[in-house]
Amino acid sequence: MPCQQRGQARRGQRWRAPGGGVIWLPAAMPDAVLLACAPALALAIDRLLGEPPARWHPVVWMGRWLGWAGARLAPAAGAPSPRPDGQVFWLSALAWCAAAAIVFGVGAAFQHWVLTQPAWLAALALGLFLKPLLAWAMLHDEVLAVERALAESADAGRAQLARLVSRDVSALAPHEVREAAIESLAENLNDSLVAPLFWFVLLGLPGAALFRFANTADAMWGYAGERGGRDWRWAGRWAARADDGLAWLPARITAGLIGVLGRLRGWRRLPAEARRTPSPNGGWPMAAMALALGVRLGKPGVYALHAAGRVAQPSDTLRACAVGSHCALAATLLACAALVGAAVA
Repeated sequence: MPCQQRGQARRGQRWRAPGGGVIWLPAAMPDAVLLACAPALALAIDRLLGEPPARWHPVVWMGRWLGWAGARLAPAAGAPSPRPDGQVFWLSALAWCAAAAIVFGVGAAFQHWVLTQPAWLAALALGLFLKPLLAWAMLHDEVLAVERALAESADAGRAQLARLVSRDVSALAPHEVREAAIESLAENLNDSLVAPLFWFVLLGLPGAALFRFANTADAMWGYAGERGGRDWRWAGRWAARADDGLAWLPARITAGLIGVLGRLRGWRRLPAEARRTPSPNGGWPMAAMALALGVRLGKPGVYALHAAGRVAQPSDTLRACAVGSHCALAATLLACAALVGAAVA
C-alpha cells in the first residue's frame, strides 16, 4: 500500500473504537487513556479557576438565546394568547429542537477537529471545553455562602439563597433557608456535574453540551404556570419533558453516590421519598441527601422529604457539602474509568 494510502487508513481508523463500536474515543490504548483524563482535568480547572467570563461561557450563550426565544414563544400572562395552545407547544418544541441540533452539531464538529490533533493537545482541549459544561465549585461555595449569611441574619440568608433557587424565599424561616440550600446542592450535583459527565462519557462534548442546553431550557422555560410575566404552561412543556428524559438515569446514579458516600441507612425508603416531589428526577438526589444526613428537607406547602427527620443545623450544611464533594470526585473518576473501559472493550 502506498505511504499516502497507509496514512489515510490510519487517520480514518484512529478515532474508531475497537470492534467497530460507536464510542468516540480512539482504539489506540495510550491515546484513549490520555483522553479519558479529560473529566478529571475539567474538575481540576473548575476548582482552581472557576467559571469563565460570561462573554465566553457557552451556558450563558444558551441562556441568552433561550431568553430571547422564550419572550417570543410564551404568551404574556393574564392576556389572551395570540396563538392556540397547540401551536404554542409545537412552535416551542421546534425551536428547542432546532437550537439543540445546533448545539449538538457545533459540539460534534469541534470534537471531530479536536480528535485530529495530537492526543495530549486533544485531552487538554476536551478538558478545557468540558469545564464550562459542568459546575461544582461554584455550587459548593454558594451553598456555604448561604450558611455564612444565615449566621449574620435571616434576611441575609434569604438574600443569598435567592441566588441559588427560583422559589419565593421572602417568607422562609432560617431552617427552611438551610433546607432549600441543601436541596439545591443535592439536585444540582446531578444537573451541574453527574449528568453532564454521564453524557460526556456516552457522546463526548456534544452530549454534555446537549444536556446543558436541555437543563438550561428547563430552568428557563419548564414551568407549569406563570413566571417572569409569561405563561409557560404550553411553551415550556417540551423543554421540561426533554430534561426529564435526559436526566432520568443520571439522577438515580447521583442518588446512589450520595447514599454510598453519605452512608445512607434505609435504602428501601429512598424510592418512596423520591416520589414525594413533583419532579421525576430531582427528588432522588434530594431524598438521598435527606436520608443520609438524617434531616427533614422540603418545600413549604409542596412536599417534605424524610418528614420524621430532625431540623437541619449548620453542621448539616457542612456535611452536605462534604458529601457532595466526595460524590463529585467519585463521579469524575468513574467517568474516566468508564471511558477507558469502553475504549478497550
